[in-house]
Amino acid sequence: MIEAKGVGLTFATNDGPVHALKDVDLVINKGDFVSFIGPSGCGKTTFLRAIAALEAPTEGSLTVNGMSPEEARKSRAYGYVFQAAGLYPWRTIGGNIRLPLEIMGFSKSEQRERVERVLELVDLAGFGKKYPWQLSGGMQQRASIARALAFDADILLMDEPFGALDEIVRDHLNEELLKLWARTEKTIGFVTHSIPEAVYLSTRIVVMSPRPGRITDVIESPLPRERPLDIRDSPEFIEIAHRVRDGLRAGHSYDG
Repeated sequence: MIEAKGVGLTFATNDGPVHALKDVDLVINKGDFVSFIGPSGCGKTTFLRAIAALEAPTEGSLTVNGMSPEEARKSRAYGYVFQAAGLYPWRTIGGNIRLPLEIMGFSKSEQRERVERVLELVDLAGFGKKYPWQLSGGMQQRASIARALAFDADILLMDEPFGALDEIVRDHLNEELLKLWARTEKTIGFVTHSIPEAVYLSTRIVVMSPRPGRITDVIESPLPRERPLDIRDSPEFIEIAHRVRDGLRAGHSYDG
């Protein structure tokens, strides 16, 4: 569904060019859950934003569903979940989820049906009339995910959505996200700084080097799709986590 060939991205700044990505080659297939992990500033979010047509590669080619990212954006091929929930405080939870549907011109009955369905999907049924300030941080992020799911795009792009949450809430939302993925069969691209989170969630883990961001390893997960949290204590999980950590260390050999 997503294919990058030799993708590079350089930002022009007053202090000179900043090389964010270099020679990125990657294929993401339908139904994959792909996590991107690497040090801060390695281009993880930049690559996700390039897929979403929020940044434009300066080298190579990038396609989404066989189209340019810009064409894919116009065809509503993906939903995007940012690091912060980004909910409008003057709108109810239902109103926030409904906003993209209003912009897209869905009928009021269709809006109502879709809002109810995605609230159920993220376990927020009955909270549609609440306001963001009445919900916990974890519930707000679930509402943000519901908003991205509301127009039923095939691809879900998630930029460190649980990074600001405490460990207990994060574990719970990781479990809920896996259940959501199993129910919807979406293709998911997920940025994280957490090795356990990347290993627990993903079918594939993309390890990236410090800037300019390059892919140093792509790890295929042998873990089953149904994963209780205690799978993190298994030898298989620990072996994958070690490989991710080794890939991150190897990436630093590019420094200088």
